Amino acid sequence: MSTAPIHPPVPAWVDHAVFYQIYPQAFADSNGDGIGDLPGLIGKLDYIAGLGVNAIWVSPFYKSPMRDAGYDVADFYSVDPRYGTADDARRLFAEAKKRGIRVLLDFVAGHTSIDHPWFQASCHDPESPHYNWYVWTDRTWESGGPDFRHSMMHGFCERDGNFLFNFFWHQPALNYGFAQPDQPWQLSVDHPDVRALWREMINVLCFWLKEGASGFRVDMAGSITKNDPDKTEARRFWRAARAAMEKIDPEVFTVAEWSNPAHCLDGTGLHADFFHWDSSYQKLFRNEARRAPGDRREGHSFFDREGKGDIDAFLQVYLPHYEASREKGYISIPVANHDLSRINIDRTPRELEIIYAFLFAMPGVPFFYYGDEIGMRQLPGLPNREGSYPPRSGARTPMQWTGGPNAGFSAAAAEQLWYPVDPAPHAPHVAGQEGRPEALLERTRALIRLRREEPALAAHADFRVLHSGPNVYPFVFWRAQGESRLVIVLNPADRPFSIEIELPEAAGAARQLAGCDAELRIVGRRALVSGKGLSYGIFKV
Repeated sequence: MSTAPIHPPVPAWVDHAVFYQIYPQAFADSNGDGIGDLPGLIGKLDYIAGLGVNAIWVSPFYKSPMRDAGYDVADFYSVDPRYGTADDARRLFAEAKKRGIRVLLDFVAGHTSIDHPWFQASCHDPESPHYNWYVWTDRTWESGGPDFRHSMMHGFCERDGNFLFNFFWHQPALNYGFAQPDQPWQLSVDHPDVRALWREMINVLCFWLKEGASGFRVDMAGSITKNDPDKTEARRFWRAARAAMEKIDPEVFTVAEWSNPAHCLDGTGLHADFFHWDSSYQKLFRNEARRAPGDRREGHSFFDREGKGDIDAFLQVYLPHYEASREKGYISIPVANHDLSRINIDRTPRELEIIYAFLFAMPGVPFFYYGDEIGMRQLPGLPNREGSYPPRSGARTPMQWTGGPNAGFSAAAAEQLWYPVDPAPHAPHVAGQEGRPEALLERTRALIRLRREEPALAAHADFRVLHSGPNVYPFVFWRAQGESRLVIVLNPADRPFSIEIELPEAAGAARQLAGCDAELRIVGRRALVSGKGLSYGIFKV
């Protein structure tokens, strides 16, 4: 019998949750203007439910000038007209709930657009309650000093000062305060104006929960406070936010874009953290030059048919975070999202399926990017649009629903589309894969179903590495909960293998639940594992 796994303080529904990320302007266009919208998304909820996912993350649909495709917010409480109305948002929440789907909104915590009325008031009106809601220096010639690590915009308006920005120049940093102020213009985290901002941002979260959302993906969650080296004050804000949200919905769920689970997760604030901004993550999927558009990489990924990768280069970083956070929250290892290149760069459906088996078999919470279930590919050479610089641009193209005009995404003329659809003559689409057991769509559905149903694949179930190493294939690991015990074998290398490993405990005969071209035979606590190139197996023992 396997030891009982640790269950962190996260809502129980997340244990077997599978999340599907939707980039709204690229998913489904209902009104023929070439841009996806909320009514279009609502019309595809049956498809989403049919995938087997029980939660979606929707990228921002707040009012925005769209210099960064909605991550530059002009009003946190309004829906941008290009996506629909407030009633459409409420209808999305209600219709999703009918299908057993929870909706996470993207919460842009650390900044707004320069068009936001709060920022405009901070530029022009010293008497405004919003004057200190952004981080401004107290004179235009302020440099911040030699150790200052924040970006500043100089000479923006008549205010004698520079504002700090978080990413693009037009995204001024909201003033959550400085944990260790060392200049007169750096307000402490306990300053009354800073605390007023804290309350307002928590109000935004509570507003959308009351509208029907079930939680949030938090953009740049660790960036909110400044001069906060161990993020003590940032975590203090998220604890306060969680306490307020749980009064409205005790099952609310939040996942951070922080990429430091050991720091981020404390059991009382954010529930999960994406682990994808660490260099070790690139060594899973994206270390080859051909898989890193715009980057000068010359390494090897573990999930590559050449078989020259090193899974330990990832595990040596991941495992300490896993052990430090497993009593406090969950780690998510996405294979793609709106900021990363698509996982399908020079990969076959079989290679993608092996990667998806990794995604759905690992501990923590799986997030899946729209279109990956059919193998949508990264499109090269697209123009920069609304902050979509490479590799973002090639990963934000319209969802491919059919083989018809505009891949069924929109009735607009092709030149009106948000981005062009994949022009390849045999580009994958949903209609062409529905109901075909060998198709990637159906293979992915089967993996999602297994993740949802098998106790040993719960987010918190026991996890142990059984076989790994530099240039060593396959990667083999153990998942267990109660009587459910699994051995997962992943061989993305295009060469056969035959190994012998020791199991954590004696087991009976193995039964394959998913996979292709891999075998496992058990003798006591020894397991004989073999397979062809490009193979995997999920075995119940």
